[in-house]
Amino acid sequence: MKELKPGKILIVDDNEDLLKAAKIFLKRHFGQVDTEINPDLLPILIVNEQYDVIMLDMNFTKDVSSGQEGFYWLDRILELDSSAVVVLITAYGDVNTAVRAIKEGATDFVLKPWENEKLLATINASLQLRQTKLEVHQLKNQQQQIYQDIDSKFKDIIGQSAGMIKVFETIERVAGTDANVLILGENGTGKELIARAIHRNSRRHREAFVGVDLGSITSTLFESELFGHKKGSFTDAKEDRTGRFEQANKGTLFLDEIGNLPLALQAKLLAALQNREVTRVGANKATPVNIRLISATNMPIHNMVYDNSFRQDLLYRINTIEITLPALRERLDDIPHLANHFIEVYAKKYNKDIRKAGEGLIKRMQKYHWPGNIRELQHSIERAVIMTNHSVLQPEDLFIQKQLAPEKQEEMVSLDHLNIEDVEKILIRKALQKHNGHITRAAEELGLTRSSLYRRLERYGL
Repeated sequence: MKELKPGKILIVDDNEDLLKAAKIFLKRHFGQVDTEINPDLLPILIVNEQYDVIMLDMNFTKDVSSGQEGFYWLDRILELDSSAVVVLITAYGDVNTAVRAIKEGATDFVLKPWENEKLLATINASLQLRQTKLEVHQLKNQQQQIYQDIDSKFKDIIGQSAGMIKVFETIERVAGTDANVLILGENGTGKELIARAIHRNSRRHREAFVGVDLGSITSTLFESELFGHKKGSFTDAKEDRTGRFEQANKGTLFLDEIGNLPLALQAKLLAALQNREVTRVGANKATPVNIRLISATNMPIHNMVYDNSFRQDLLYRINTIEITLPALRERLDDIPHLANHFIEVYAKKYNKDIRKAGEGLIKRMQKYHWPGNIRELQHSIERAVIMTNHSVLQPEDLFIQKQLAPEKQEEMVSLDHLNIEDVEKILIRKALQKHNGHITRAAEELGLTRSSLYRRLERYGL
């Protein structure tokens, strides 16, 4: 016995003889073939059953020649199921009408009386199209869920201190505008979190939020990364690539670590922002872009203007509104809320029965300087949750080095005690102080690459 192909087919026509003939033939090939003489029942049928192919007559008894009933029911079907595959049934003289219907969303049409083999080929092709539509729909849903999962990490900004309330008020005032925003703050204070909050509350929230870490982009790849390139424009350009500006079109572009951008690249960035257009590497024509710009840096960017390491005109362009995030040591009242939030997150992740941070632990945390800010606190809590056997975290659960002022730490390093990490940390701090926080210059003086220096800053919470 021939194996039937999976597929649910519905045939809607007011000709009973045609329905019987079609069902007899198609039942030999497909698992489910339903027929209906009354098109008014279409909404109920579609809601109760997800058909892969719907064969629809263009003319019913109420309107035997114009096809208007067919157009009406085609619209209703696509309204009820945007992925529906509709094959029209029409007479030879109505081909022009059928072509018009295809432009309005139908998949194909068959002429009656039809040849069985042609009908079978049309339905098989339609089934493949239906499968493709369902896969695309599923991918879109998965992508949307991924975006929601990514964004959920930044959804709730935890903070009740005076400094954070001021930040919240600023976000509320500026989010609904298209004003460029510059976010200032130390490493680990949550600058990207604030940028996402601004985007989420803006008129562009349904469009893309595209982030770029300017500190990690080499000068040779800067234009390709931000503006895109054409295939063959340089050795590794094996295909056309859309740059971050174009990816963020109609949405928000977040330029992180903008203070680390060399002067030559600052000029190229300024030109793109002023002209509101980008030219891909290897292209002759510029592409207009419509973005909302949010930038961030942990460097003293206003001081950098005075020592000519950051362009003043670029600073004017990016800082219509400035938001300065307080360091964690300046918002001690928020530490209990942050600690308990991360305890809840990691207790669930590692399946641990941990309820909260004890009072002793909170007091200890509030005495600590937190050079790595919230990022350091988060990692410390995660480590404590993994290692503890307590249901309430205690001071001994949290590994925090005894806090010393930077100058005292330097005094502690002597020939009798040369811990390589302590020495490296002090050298990095001195290089950053010498060059006013300029990562590139500090890295050059230390004999490191920018990426190597960034890794050490992350490791030491600097």
